[in-house]
Amino acid sequence: MTDATVDVLGVLLSGDDDLYGLKIAQTIGRPTGSVAPILRRLEGCNWVTSTWEQSNERTGPRRRFYQLSAEHAADARALVAERRPAPTTPKHTPLRPGWVSGR
Repeated sequence: MTDATVDVLGVLLSGDDDLYGLKIAQTIGRPTGSVAPILRRLEGCNWVTSTWEQSNERTGPRRRFYQLSAEHAADARALVAERRPAPTTPKHTPLRPGWVSGR
């Protein structure tokens, strides 16, 4: 599993219902040319489902919306947590009363 795939899964886990290829690519800062094949592979493995945009109100090409499948959401969460652990909070030394920076 590549870092780019983990990035895509992280976005899909965000809960945003309006995720299409360009939006996912912009969110993770990767080119659409690398995100599109990842989405196709995930869809081929049934980790992701997609639907075409139905609205005609927007100009431009139709968008394809992606959603993480419910049956693989737990696997994706575990994988992202394993590969992208939450940053630890730095331990701060409490300030002593009366201490002023620069003195």
